[in-house]
Amino acid sequence: MHNIKKLKIWNDSIDLCVDVYEALANMPNDEKYGLSSQIKRAVVSISSNIAEGAGREREKEFYYFLNIAYGSSYELQTQLILCEKLKFISSEINKSLLDRLNDVQKMIYVFKENINKRII
Repeated sequence: MHNIKKLKIWNDSIDLCVDVYEALANMPNDEKYGLSSQIKRAVVSISSNIAEGAGREREKEFYYFLNIAYGSSYELQTQLILCEKLKFISSEINKSLLDRLNDVQKMIYVFKENINKRII
């Protein structure tokens, strides 16, 4: 088991979540239950799955939840690109979010690879 508060990957994914929520604050009301809701579920899923995996006793289980977090990160990436194309968020804000997301994706990938080496 890991102490999630000490995991950079978890802390960075929490910070990303806060930034995404702030970026969506001015999204059109008719998107509240549409794309905005999907984005919020995806971004929350990243840190939540990292936390759930960290709380498991077996590394194999942590690896499984990191895979889910990794998938959610790509779902979020797609949705943020859609938001920009639909002009719901500016390209400047989106670039910042996508850059931070890219950093989180890299950390998840490296973390998964390190765990995978130990469970094989």
